[in-house]
Amino acid sequence: MSLAIHQAQAPLEFIPPAFNPYVLRITQLLLPAWIRSQTIISQIEAENVKTLVKLVNEFQQKKIRFLLAFRHPQVEDPFSLGYLFSHIVPKVAKQEKIKLNYPVHAHFIYDRGIPLWAGSHVGWYLSRMGGTPIQRGKADWTGLKSARNLFAEANFPMGAAPEGATNGLSEIISPLEPGIAQLGFWCAEDLQKAGRSEQVFILPVGIKYSYVSPPWESINKLLSELEEASGLTVDDSGFDTALPQERLYPRLIRLAENLLTVMEDFYKRFYHHSSEVKTTEIETSDGNEAIATRLKALLNTALKVSEEYFDLLPKGNFNDRCRRVEQAGWNYIFREDFKDNKSLSIIEKRLADRVAEEANLRMWHMRLVESFVAVTGKYVREKPTAERFAETTLILWDVVARIKGGNPFKRPKLGKQKANITIGEPMSISDRFEDYQKNRKAARIAVGDFTNDLQKAMEKLI
Repeated sequence: MSLAIHQAQAPLEFIPPAFNPYVLRITQLLLPAWIRSQTIISQIEAENVKTLVKLVNEFQQKKIRFLLAFRHPQVEDPFSLGYLFSHIVPKVAKQEKIKLNYPVHAHFIYDRGIPLWAGSHVGWYLSRMGGTPIQRGKADWTGLKSARNLFAEANFPMGAAPEGATNGLSEIISPLEPGIAQLGFWCAEDLQKAGRSEQVFILPVGIKYSYVSPPWESINKLLSELEEASGLTVDDSGFDTALPQERLYPRLIRLAENLLTVMEDFYKRFYHHSSEVKTTEIETSDGNEAIATRLKALLNTALKVSEEYFDLLPKGNFNDRCRRVEQAGWNYIFREDFKDNKSLSIIEKRLADRVAEEANLRMWHMRLVESFVAVTGKYVREKPTAERFAETTLILWDVVARIKGGNPFKRPKLGKQKANITIGEPMSISDRFEDYQKNRKAARIAVGDFTNDLQKAMEKLI
């Protein structure tokens, strides 16, 4: 989120879903032209679409309820999924002579923070498209209730990203959050209470991007820009397109090591936190493993800076910790006592503004961690494709943009891409519901087991 906040504000209001068929129809008509003009996607292909067509048909016949759990590598994913539902699914249904009721669409869950940085008009639009918001870092009972109601009662299936956020990598899946499995079991519970016989499924869906032409020269140019911003010597002798990996890989490693060194010194000098990495761990590792070890320690340090300010304990993985920091920051900025700020004195308001401003600054450290949360240190070495080079370089660009105070969402466009969507096999929630409803402990185990199985199913789709 690239958002400068200088004032305390009233709590974030829930944006209720208000599906409008006319907004959807206009969107579907304009979507191909919008994708061509506003994104880097030039092709969208899908595999195993017959499975999705069958599920939509059974949903419309009130035989099942299902949620589409999709990979979320980059911000263009909604365009790809919108095209899947509005153009690919109808085409395959016609080929298979399966009659569907139109429009084919899905309600979806989105991050309540999106309208903060994208604009209030985006909240209006997402609402009219049938979206329901969730605040990620807390038990958002209003948001969860809305999603739960849509899953069990709405005229369309549901869609959600179980990773919770983009990670910038097409071939690595972040740890899944348990909310998708929990929504599935809640839906089964609601159907049982209502005496309804529909079966409940979660459908894993993979999304992977590849470049139509390897953008080696664009990657080289972007690396040069990052090297210059980092104070490194830039090689301007010309780029050899015959051996791009051999030329670019050492530069990528050098840039990563430089950024690590600068940031380690930054946190040690000005926040009095040293990234605790044993010298033996570095000496016994190769270059990539050493970078991965240092990066993990640095991310832990950056999160500690945020957590200590908000008085949070470092519990869970990096994703969990990021969500708690985000919610703590929002609690300092969007305050209950500002629902009626007329009762507050000028001094109280200005002090609240200072708290909001500082909270926003402390959340900046967490945003750095978000950029790197899925980086392994060996992603490029294992498979030095143009895609992996580009994704890693763009993540480094995100970090540099945040340090410079720029907008990390306005990424450079390295070249046209093809989106490949893979429909997995539906996973039954109903088959596990009997175990879920035994007791609270069994319910927690059922949610955890399903989440682990969903993670494995989505990894197989890469």
